[in-house]
Amino acid sequence: MFFTNRWTKNATTCGQRTKVKFQVFKNGKAVDEFTPCGAYLFGADGIAIRQAKITFKNGLLECKKPNEDTAGLALLWPIDGFGRVLLPTTILPEKTRPYNLNIEIARAKLMQIINKREDWSFFDNNMNMEDLANLSGAAQDLFIEAIQNISEPAPASKLADESLEKAIVFSEKMAMKRADSLFKARSDSHGFGRACLGCRVDPAGMANPKYVERLLELFGFVTVPINWAQIETNKGIYDFSKIDPCIEMLARKKLVIGAGPLLRFSKQHLPGWLLRSKVGFEKILEAAYQFVANVVSRYSAAVRAWRVVSGLNASNHFGFNFEQVLEISRAAIMATKTTDNRTIKIIEVTNPWGEYYATMPNTIPPLVYLDMVIQSGINFDAFGLAMQFGSNQPGMHIRDMMQISAVLDYFAAVAKPLYITDLEVPSRNGDGLYDGGVAGIWREQWNQTNQQQWIEQFYKIALSKPFVDAVSYANLADTKTAVIASSGLLDKQLEPKKSFAALKKIHEAIFTR
Repeated sequence: MFFTNRWTKNATTCGQRTKVKFQVFKNGKAVDEFTPCGAYLFGADGIAIRQAKITFKNGLLECKKPNEDTAGLALLWPIDGFGRVLLPTTILPEKTRPYNLNIEIARAKLMQIINKREDWSFFDNNMNMEDLANLSGAAQDLFIEAIQNISEPAPASKLADESLEKAIVFSEKMAMKRADSLFKARSDSHGFGRACLGCRVDPAGMANPKYVERLLELFGFVTVPINWAQIETNKGIYDFSKIDPCIEMLARKKLVIGAGPLLRFSKQHLPGWLLRSKVGFEKILEAAYQFVANVVSRYSAAVRAWRVVSGLNASNHFGFNFEQVLEISRAAIMATKTTDNRTIKIIEVTNPWGEYYATMPNTIPPLVYLDMVIQSGINFDAFGLAMQFGSNQPGMHIRDMMQISAVLDYFAAVAKPLYITDLEVPSRNGDGLYDGGVAGIWREQWNQTNQQQWIEQFYKIALSKPFVDAVSYANLADTKTAVIASSGLLDKQLEPKKSFAALKKIHEAIFTR
């Protein structure tokens, strides 16, 4: 078991609150106003800590936690010349004097670089790039100088900031150099299947020939969304009028068709009659089983991959306990398998960093859920991982490419293929939750150019990993229903954005021999 013992302890501990404090600096000066965004505490195993409180007052960022265990802090952090990304500190014990937050974030990034260099066997003598070696050395030298001046917090913070600026650029270049090499090797060895590039379709868009033309231009694998709330609006009465023509058209085009998620236990994906019924777990289980069986039976001749259950680690409207979460997962897979034993059956995990666990009740840390699903003996074929970036919500703040590569590496130890699903990132800065100031910025304010660059880098990193079978983008075109605003590969007039051209380039690299 990877995480179960520590998670159980974290879930049940509620003792005397203890504190870790940080002083925050900007441009070498202590700040007296600071709003922590996306902030949470995590333990030595990376699991978010519940009942923690993070506040800024009297010039200090104060982190209260429910026990005396060491903890790290993660939050959205500005980096000159790079943007605003969610970054962690290292794991820190309590001490009387406050930590220098700028130093601790730089320390954590440098430690991650050291760890990934070892994991990837990636050292200066095999880089063959002098600029990378120079970046690495400069980042380390600046950090050492910051530590040597730690008794003078202000100048030390400025040195740490300069170290971080170089370290984060180095970390992304390192991640991309490795990805480029492995992606090319996988492509040269014909290691990609026809369905490695996917996209979720909008059933309403399939009536537009231009939408279909753009879809066929890039994708051999498409996912048809299934929403229980929209299909079974009355108990036992199913409305497939929006799905049927979509499936029929995609089948005629001879695309590899996926569908789902069949079950997602967030409020907006549950039928109103079930929400109002206030029935117990057994009745919910029975209704879910019947729904899955009906959908799979109807489309089994056309669909080749089912996203059977999604996000039970983070979306649990009925407050299922852990045993019930596993039972729902098992029953959904069984309903699919009984009706259709030929297709790929996927269990999907959402929010892989698990920030939601700090504040959302009835949730499970993502890697704990992954671990326990495997141990439970549920007979499924692959994991799915939904990854959405660009909103001020748990799991959706912008991360740097090394963090993304590192979280995907957790799945390397799992003897199951991985499907990355619902990938999306914005093409322009938005308002409210989508404002880069609170959601995160990668390199510059979001625009088509850096959406293109981000997508190109993400796909190279993901598809360089041999256990990743497919990456599916969430929205072919901009739509009001998107989780991330302005995240489509096409604009509302179905004209290609620069990101569409980036994916076309990757498509050609994979399929043009």
